[in-house]
This record gives sequence, structure tokens and C-alpha cells, in this order.
Amino acid sequence: MIRPKALLLDFGGVIVETARRPSWAAELAAEVHEMLGRAGFTGLRADEVESDIRAGARADSYWKDSTSRQLAPREMTHRGFWADYVAADWPEQARALVTAEATPLCRRMGELRSDRKVRPGMEDLLAACREHDVRPAVVSNALCGTVHRDYLAGSGLDREMAVQVYSDEVGVRKPNPEMIWIACRALGVDPGDVWYVGDNHDRDVVCGARAGAGATVLMVSRSTEKVPYPVRQRPHATVENPYGLLSLLEETWM
Repeated sequence: MIRPKALLLDFGGVIVETARRPSWAAELAAEVHEMLGRAGFTGLRADEVESDIRAGARADSYWKDSTSRQLAPREMTHRGFWADYVAADWPEQARALVTAEATPLCRRMGELRSDRKVRPGMEDLLAACREHDVRPAVVSNALCGTVHRDYLAGSGLDREMAVQVYSDEVGVRKPNPEMIWIACRALGVDPGDVWYVGDNHDRDVVCGARAGAGATVLMVSRSTEKVPYPVRQRPHATVENPYGLLSLLEETWM
């Protein structure tokens, strides 16, 4: 394992643990239904809106699995998600309204969909990186990266991150190696001088290998074993949590 100049971290599953909120779709549907009513549209019930939001989220998850087989996948746009995955069969006014409001709706969906908690040991890891002149950064797929930025700002961890790269903001998604290359260019380092840490085989491990990262580390999370396809690439190391990642780093600092 090389001594890295930068540590690129996935958000969900690495920096934070996430837990799905069962009521998220009903809460979002109620807000969308109210928004439609303010615009004078009354042609959909709240339960119909909720059903289509859930269907759109399910279709989006299938799409995400399919992109992990592509060499250089692009990211879903906010407008595309609401216009084509949620509201495809809605009356014109309702579809036009949620398409126009797609970005704030994606942000609200991200806020409601999951509870987040910083993984134990992450603060210690980032403090050690600062002490040893290793620059941490975020490289993460996201329907709305603003939600992640807000969370990191609220927890104070944004001050530890040299750069944050989110797929919806840059237009490409892992395993597209451009995600890692964007961060490397921003940090002024070669991909061979960074570690990339993620929790998925088909998106993160593949992305690190394609980008030529100096090391790709798999951090185990709830979603690690949910692999939609066989993956040929293998991580350089596997750790259980941020403490395990810190131990790996400490070996390179001796």
C-alpha cells in the first residue's frame, strides 16, 4: 500500500451510515400534492403521487444497477428523474410543474429519504490525515449532492474536506473513472498517489481500478454485499470501519 497524498472517500457507507425512513415517500408526496394544489391542479390524489414517487425511486435503482456495467456512465438529471421516472403519465400541468421544480424536489427527497450518522472513527481518521498532510475529499454518487454538503456542514466535517465531488453536479457517476480524476485534478495529485475508499464492489472498486488509483479500499457497510453483477476487479484491502482504515494508513506513516 502506497503512502497516499490524498484520501478520496465515498459519502454513504463510508463517511456516514444511512438508514431508510419508512415514511419518506408519504411525506414527500404530501408536500408535492400541496404544491400542485397551490398551482391550481387537483387531478391527482396524494396516495397516487406517493405511489408514483415510490415507483420512480424503484425504477431509478434499477437504472443505477445497469449503469455499473457501463464504461463511462452519465448521471441522471433532476429533471429527468421527475419528468420520466415519477411523472411520465401525469397530466401536462402536473408533469411540467414537478419538472420545473425538479432540483429542490430532489433535494427534499434526499433530506426525507434517509437518516444519517457519522461513522464511528471518522473524526479520528480525518484528524490523523490533517496531522500527516493527507488531503481528504469526497467522491460520491448522489441524486442531490447538496444534501450531502448540507449534512457535512452541519456536522462540521466540511472543514476537513479539500474538495467534494458529487455525480449530479458533475454529470457523470461511478464507476466512471472521471469522478476520481475530477477530484485528483482539483487536488493537483496523480491518481496513482491517492487511495479511493468506497463500500460497493460494482461502483467503487471498479471505479478505483479504472481510474488507476494507487489503492482501492473497500469499507464494509450494509450495502456491500448487494452486488447486482459479478465484479472482476478486487480491492487492495478491505476494512470494517474508519478505525480499520486509519490502521492501514498508520502502517504507511511508520
